[in-house]
Formats: sequence, C-alpha cells, structure tokens
Amino acid sequence: MGRSRKNKPLLERLVISDLAAEGKALGKINDMVVFVPLAAPGDVVDVQVTKKRKKYYEGRPVHFHHLSEIRTQPFCRHFGTCGGCKWQHIPYQEQIKFKQREVWNNLLRIGKVQLPEISPILPSPEEQYYRNKLEFTFSNKRWLTQEEMDSGEVINDKNGLGFHIPGMFDKVINIEECHLQPQPSNAIRLAIRDFAIGNNWPFFDLKAQEGLLRTLIIRTSTTGEVMVIVVFYKDDEEKRHILFRHLMEQFPEVTSWMYVINGKANDTITDLEVKLYSGRDHIFEEMEGLKFKIGPKSFYQTNSLQAYNLYKVARDFAGLTGNETVYDLYTGTGTIANFVAHKARKVVGIEYVPEAIEDAKENSAINGITNTLFLAGDMKNILTHDLFEKEGYPDVIITDPPRAGMHEDVVKTILNAAPEKIVYVSCNSATQARDINMMDIRYKVTAIQPVDMFPHTHHVENVVLLERR
Repeated sequence: MGRSRKNKPLLERLVISDLAAEGKALGKINDMVVFVPLAAPGDVVDVQVTKKRKKYYEGRPVHFHHLSEIRTQPFCRHFGTCGGCKWQHIPYQEQIKFKQREVWNNLLRIGKVQLPEISPILPSPEEQYYRNKLEFTFSNKRWLTQEEMDSGEVINDKNGLGFHIPGMFDKVINIEECHLQPQPSNAIRLAIRDFAIGNNWPFFDLKAQEGLLRTLIIRTSTTGEVMVIVVFYKDDEEKRHILFRHLMEQFPEVTSWMYVINGKANDTITDLEVKLYSGRDHIFEEMEGLKFKIGPKSFYQTNSLQAYNLYKVARDFAGLTGNETVYDLYTGTGTIANFVAHKARKVVGIEYVPEAIEDAKENSAINGITNTLFLAGDMKNILTHDLFEKEGYPDVIITDPPRAGMHEDVVKTILNAAPEKIVYVSCNSATQARDINMMDIRYKVTAIQPVDMFPHTHHVENVVLLERR
C-alpha cells in the first residue's frame, strides 16, 4: 500500500481478477475486495481508494502497470467520462460470459433451488446503435474535460447537450457522437444544439432554475419512424416555431415533432402534457406483422431487435396450444400479451400505469386482437381470487416485474392460482432468484435462458420457466 490520502490508501500493483456488479472490475488485497471501474481482468493497476467499508474498498485507477490481453479499444470518444457504456474496453464475448455466470450464480446462491442446465445466453443482434430511445439534457454548466481544464485557457463555451455524469446530478457531458441510437439521432441532437448556441438561446441552469431549453427525447423504431420531443422550461411560442421550422426543413423524415413545457423543479414529464407540433403523435414498431403504437410516454423495450427474441423465448417457454387462459403480469403496453394472444384462448394483462393499459388496449385494436383484457391498478390488489372466478383461472402466468421483483402477496396469489406454468421474465436475476425460492414449494425450474439486451453494460435479462410439481 502507498501513502494515504485523507486516510484512504493508494493500493499499488493491484491485480484485477474478475468482473463485478454495476459494471466494475475487482481485485483482492489481503482479505479485502477492491472494486475498480474501467479495469479488466488481467490488468495490474495502482488504485486510489475513494470509499472504505469493513469488507471492501472502492477506488479509481490512477496508473496501469500492465494492460490485460483481453482488452479491446473502446469505440466511443466519451468512454470513461460519460459512464453510459462502462464495458467498451471488454470484448463483447467476454461481457456475455460474465453475464451468463452472474445469472447462474444469483439463481444458485439466492434461489437455493434445484436448477436445470442454463442455456447459452442470447447475444444482442446489434452491439452498437441498438437503443430506440434516448434522453439528453441541456445545461449551461457542462462538464469540462480534463484536457480543457489542463489547457489553462478561459472556457467561455459552457453550454452542453448530453448525459448526466454518473453521481453528479448537475453536471452534463456534451456528447459529440453517441453509439447507442441509430441515425438521425446524432444529427438531430447536434442540429438542435448548434442552432440554439448560434442564436444565443439559454440552456437550462439547474441550480438557478432558469433558461429555455431543458431536455430532448428521441425515439426511433425498426420501421424507420422517428419521434422528437423537445422539453422547454418556458412557453416561448415564437422561439418554438423558429426551432421546429428549422428542424423540419433539415429532417423531413421525422414522423413526430412534439414538445413539453416543464416549469417544475425536476425533469420528469410523466405528469405533464406532451403536445404535438407537427406530424403524428405516435410512431409504430413492428414485430411478426403486429404493429405496436408508441406514444411519447409509452414504455417499450429499448432494444427492439432483441426484445423480439426475448418475447419469442417467453412464448416458447409458455408452450401455448390455443386453449390456454394466460395472465400477463406487469404487462406495460401489452407487448407480450398481444404477441402471444394468437396462440392463447384468452390473455389478461395487468399493469399499474393506466396510460400504459390504454396503449395495450389500442395495440390489440390496431391488430384486430379480440381475446385480450387489460386491467390497470396495483398488482396485489387486482390479482385476486375474485378476478380468477370472473375471468378464469390461469393455465399459464407470464410475469415481467420491475427490478425490485414481485411483492410477496403477488407470489402467494400466484401459488394459490396454481397455473401449470409460470414464465418469469426478469431484468434483475437477484430478485428473480428470491421470488423463485418462495415458489419452490409448488414449482420447479425447468428452463433458464439469459438474454442480453444491453451490450457494454452490466445489465442482463433472464427468462425462467417454472412448472407445477
């Protein structure tokens, strides 16, 4: 160990031995685990400790003595600062190996149940430009790069449009090129930024709560349709017209131009009206000939191509013959429910968000699907014995809960409903494993299929089939 900085040691020549949760890598010194970002297994690195706990340290790399042979060159100029794609320096094949191992370890360690062999993880069809939605933030106090700070020059250009720096709510990195969303996403963002700077329009000041331009949301679909939502802090009709007319000339291919006036202290627009400026107030995604309407607030899996593969796994696990009553829990905008409806007798979708349920009903109508029923409300209050008596007991339950997993009452209701099969889709295999443990009394795990939706991040989806004992 080197000299301490405020009682936080410098760990010299730490050997990085593995990847870890939250996109970090890890090494061990004595009996202490050390979590380090931007490192790869095989690196030998000096680490400045930033956080001390009883059983582990967190730190940042300050000097690399040896670079791992598995490393690859990051493709994005913002890597290491942006914080969005933390594993760009790790080859994709290594990333998915770790994700598969993490899913297996969580099911084994937390689930503590008998498991079948895990199927090989499904890699994402695209490793770049795979997202269909991004949100960018305007800031008049952008994050300055190390090069800018070291230059000694006075920086007058403080406006930026990009992503929040991790852990710093008020700092935004100005993004020149992002590799997450296909064109025209980059071109639209740069055109808005340059036009606003050229016209001296004020970018939002988070602390002072003033400015004109606040956030920008871009949605794309595999059908080639594009939605652009500009969020303004103030209702300046003249400037709004000037901006949209300029953009519409440059990007005639955009399907939907929308805007929001947000004078609140926070950036969320879920409780605000999104107004149409020009075009349609929605775009369409397509899957196996089904059309899915996506509005400005609709939830849709952010990796469209891989979402199709994920839903196919769920449908295959359900093994539907056309005679089953299926309950789709946490149905969102009813994508899975509508996707499996033609192979079921009836599908009941339940979701907390009323607007999402309206989307789900509309998606059924658009596709001429008549055997679905969608209900809005708290899952533990709606999923009851009375509902089963009224709409039929489930033969199959498909559940795709949020990261926190399912409420204990929901698990109990599922056990009482006693479907033949439960297909559990999860974005967090740790809470999935906890829930599987609660269901082990009646259900055994018969298939496991991890699906990678988010290359270059630590996130991974997992689908498990449970069958009644």
